[in-house]
Amino acid sequence: MLINATQQEELRVALVDGQRLYDLDIESPGHEQKKANIYKGKITRIEPSLEAAFVDYGAERHGFLPLKEIAREYFPANYSAHGRPNIKDVLREGQEVIVQIDKEERGNKGAALTTFISLAGSYLVLMPNNPR
Repeated sequence: MLINATQQEELRVALVDGQRLYDLDIESPGHEQKKANIYKGKITRIEPSLEAAFVDYGAERHGFLPLKEIAREYFPANYSAHGRPNIKDVLREGQEVIVQIDKEERGNKGAALTTFISLAGSYLVLMPNNPR
């Protein structure tokens, strides 16, 4: 592991194996990256026209959780899929969900979220609720 903190405005961390670089992270104190962070959030609003829900996960703006990013484990036990599912049948306001940030906040939009959690290690990726 190599750490370069010579410049006050950014911190660089490189993971190397011999002469091979296999990970590089650059962080700025004013802008912390939240992509891939995992949070426990609460559904605040369901928007059927967007086929999505808005999730309060602790950030200033609520995150955006589209129906296609909701794992089957959040579907009700008695749910039977006939055709395209309706988001109001899958989630309810106030429900708690575990989400991971898929895309950072940008402009006036909140972060894009997913319930398909993935944790990457050096040799494998843990994807507990992914059907693939």
